[in-house]
Amino acid sequence: FVSTMLVGYSSSSEEENDPVVQDGKWNQMYGCCDCSWTVSCRLPLPGCLLTMFPEELDPQTEDRSLHGGRIRSFKHERGNWATYVYFPYQPEEEFVELLDQMVSVAKAHGVALSPQEEFHLSVSQTVVLRHHWIQPFTRSLRAGLTLRKRFCCSAERLKVYCNTDRTRTFLGMEVCTGHAQLLDLVQIVDRTMSEFLLETFYKDPSFHVSLAWCVGDMTEPMRECLKELQSVFDGCEEGPFLLRLDCRELRCRTGNRIFHFPLQP
Repeated sequence: FVSTMLVGYSSSSEEENDPVVQDGKWNQMYGCCDCSWTVSCRLPLPGCLLTMFPEELDPQTEDRSLHGGRIRSFKHERGNWATYVYFPYQPEEEFVELLDQMVSVAKAHGVALSPQEEFHLSVSQTVVLRHHWIQPFTRSLRAGLTLRKRFCCSAERLKVYCNTDRTRTFLGMEVCTGHAQLLDLVQIVDRTMSEFLLETFYKDPSFHVSLAWCVGDMTEPMRECLKELQSVFDGCEEGPFLLRLDCRELRCRTGNRIFHFPLQP
């Protein structure tokens, strides 16, 4: 993923060399009519203090076992927030039971799947957003979604996905209805992404809900047992399992914050 920031806009709380007003207002050269005041710059912090509060963790010292062996797609830096837009999926009890069966089948084929901790359908890529752009970013999203109506979509077929740097493989359930409405929302989200010079969504997206994942590129081993995995969902007593997603509220997760965007009835 590419970390991109807008040039020419900054937050006074995050730039070390921002001008600071001493004893009052700006002088004339900074656009204020009162020219009796002066402006100075902050002095940089001593190096000994900076080393006491490191901003990022050395990737060589980060303990991947704390994250199930996952590798960051981009370095963690203070002020950079991983951000994506999605619909949440609240699983039914039957779905959780089927997922456990599917994990057991995959294990028998040598694939160690870990169920997702939460389930969702993405309508954006994961991008890096600077902290001081969170509010204008979410305002832009809200403005674009004002007149969009809620809808339902469903998924039933399993599909294997792998992230771009080939560090994780996912088993997802691909959407079969509601594709047109999802594409419409992607266009709105993409406009906001473009406004902030961030990466837009895939050109020919395969909308899906990720069910489970494993470390590394396990695309081929998972495809080899895909038919058997699909049979877990197709062999239900009441017929093939159909994942139904009520798309009534779009959400944006940025770091540890979640913004809600209810759609119109």
